[in-house]
Amino acid sequence: MAAPKVAVVGAGLIGLSTALRVAEAFPSCCVTVLSEQFSPNTTSDVAAGMLIPHTYPGIPIHVQKQWFKETFTNLFAISNSAEASEAGIHLVSGWQVFKNPPKDEVPFWSDIVLGFRPMSTAELQKFPQHRSGQAFTTLKCNCPPYLQWLEKRLKANGVQMHTRKVADLWELHSEYDIVVNCTGIGAHHLVGDEKLFPVRGQVLKVHAPWVKNFIREGDGSTYIYPGIYSVTLGGTREKESWGLSPDPGTTKDIFDRCCSLEPSLQQAQDIKVKVGLRPSRLCVRLQREVLSRGGAKLLVVHNYGHGAGGFSVHKGTAEEAARLVGECIAALQGSSSRAKL
Repeated sequence: MAAPKVAVVGAGLIGLSTALRVAEAFPSCCVTVLSEQFSPNTTSDVAAGMLIPHTYPGIPIHVQKQWFKETFTNLFAISNSAEASEAGIHLVSGWQVFKNPPKDEVPFWSDIVLGFRPMSTAELQKFPQHRSGQAFTTLKCNCPPYLQWLEKRLKANGVQMHTRKVADLWELHSEYDIVVNCTGIGAHHLVGDEKLFPVRGQVLKVHAPWVKNFIREGDGSTYIYPGIYSVTLGGTREKESWGLSPDPGTTKDIFDRCCSLEPSLQQAQDIKVKVGLRPSRLCVRLQREVLSRGGAKLLVVHNYGHGAGGFSVHKGTAEEAARLVGECIAALQGSSSRAKL
């Protein structure tokens, strides 16, 4: 059969990383990324990009750990390469602090990040409102540079990228053999996924170059994440909110909460406000589906619904999506062989 044509719909973090993994794993395929928006106008561009896993209630912990390990290992290698600066990936050390001791004193990802340990009494003096904490070193992706680096890698692998609004996956049937759905919150309308809902996140990007360590409330409600160009202050988790306009009251609340953790932020300059809609589900949708119409079939792989945890697991879920694409290719080749017989 001719080289299979694969369309990846969506050009955020999940779409680009999945397209790259498919192109690397199946170099004979023609891979195309289709999206209404590319960086810097995607939800992923707003994300803080810290590798601290979110927990998905509907997915076994050993699977989540594998996804995180694959992602951390891959990005750690980039951070140790000459491409680290261009890709916007760097190590950052800091603290996760708790007002009440956490249920899991040692989280499932503790042996993947670097140097995980309980905070010392001296360290906790910096946070008088908190009773315990964890210190470790992890990775941070500065999102727009990382997405642009992924686009560059895609082009080097011969992947085409086209600006196109896809209203129905079936409209791709005549052009592509396999469609990979990485549309994030767009899947709510595109495939009618009622289990998918937005969790609105508002963050501030500020100039505070003296802040070198991350600080995170254990429940993830408030965080300070230093990047290469700015410090990200967050945040909010507003379920079922579709509003993309910044809220001034929320901006003040975020800034005040972050200043209570790091008082020196009172001197932060050049405050920019960003809003994104996290595509949230109880579990990531990572599965094959066959769409049928009038005897015709379209092979689809879904990879979306990562919520707040996309950066922490994106390489791992891209690997799994590429494996499912491989199953689709095998099915196409099998049907092609039977047709010849």
